[in-house]
Amino acid sequence: MSYPKLFSPGPIDVSKETFAAMSQTMIGHRGSDFEALYASLQPGLQEIFGTARPVFVSTSSAWGVMEGALRNLAKKKVLCLCCGAFSDKWLDVAKKCGFEAQAVQVEWGQAIDPETVRAKLAEGGFDTVTFIHSETSTGVLNDLVGISKVVKSFPDTMLIVDTVSSLSTVPMDMDANDIDVMLAGVQKALALPPGIALFAVSEAAMARAKGNSNRGYYFDFIEFAKNAAANNTPCTPAISLLFGLQFILAGIAKEGFAARMERHAKTNGMIAAWGAKHGFKLFAPEGSRSFALTCFATPDGFDLSGFIKNLKNKHNFLINGGYGKIKGSTFRISNMGNETEASMQELIDAMDDVLG
Repeated sequence: MSYPKLFSPGPIDVSKETFAAMSQTMIGHRGSDFEALYASLQPGLQEIFGTARPVFVSTSSAWGVMEGALRNLAKKKVLCLCCGAFSDKWLDVAKKCGFEAQAVQVEWGQAIDPETVRAKLAEGGFDTVTFIHSETSTGVLNDLVGISKVVKSFPDTMLIVDTVSSLSTVPMDMDANDIDVMLAGVQKALALPPGIALFAVSEAAMARAKGNSNRGYYFDFIEFAKNAAANNTPCTPAISLLFGLQFILAGIAKEGFAARMERHAKTNGMIAAWGAKHGFKLFAPEGSRSFALTCFATPDGFDLSGFIKNLKNKHNFLINGGYGKIKGSTFRISNMGNETEASMQELIDAMDDVLG
């Protein structure tokens, strides 16, 4: 069976070269070979995270670390910044973990206003904030710098940032922005199969975790730090995925991080221009749009399901027909990972052909 090439916003297309790198001979994870592999990842990960802190590898989806970060850092009262399906879900997760959780809620398709966050935090009592940088469901890229400045102006308030669909497409600067936990999966812009999450933890957050006796084991930050000091992981790692990650990071180093970000901006702009040519309106507001994917509002009367089906059947390309409560009323196209101007042009030509 020939599966379609994925231009949906995660998982995305994985190159044959990446799969080949993942097919190396299996090694033990409690020996020098694995320690060398783990250590080789750190410089590249630290560059794209913008941190001097160790970057941990978790055998899980990003949601594992998102919940784990709450269990490590939250004391009682959590503020969740909500603007789409995944940020809204974090509010539900916080409540299910037993925390008093409240939201700064905006309409899907809008960005979080830092001053609204300031006003809510000023009510008092919040010890942890959850924030999604790039809301994959809507294509909104929130103000990482502005939100970080506001949150960190409130002493002893931890900031947890999800960069699942923005990591390696725009500057992160974890240390400069005083982020306490920054996390991502690898199945989006890093163009790997799902299965591992990456995260880094500030010194202040690590100190908070040490004082929290209910942080569990599997996502215990203290266990991650202890094992990372010996270039290892607390539990059995997904070794093949780490070989793949090593390959991807080597590619980023060869291309240059700045060039990678410029490539994402160009390919993203190509899709925006294609949409404008056909009268498709962008769902996210100007100045707050992801560089990894584009979300369009579906015009009245447009046969979205037919468009997606015909694109798949005729050209073997797959885009996404929206997510959550805006499924069908929006559609999303990814340009992240290994995509180039040439590969995006192939998609654009195919979509033009289907549109007639």
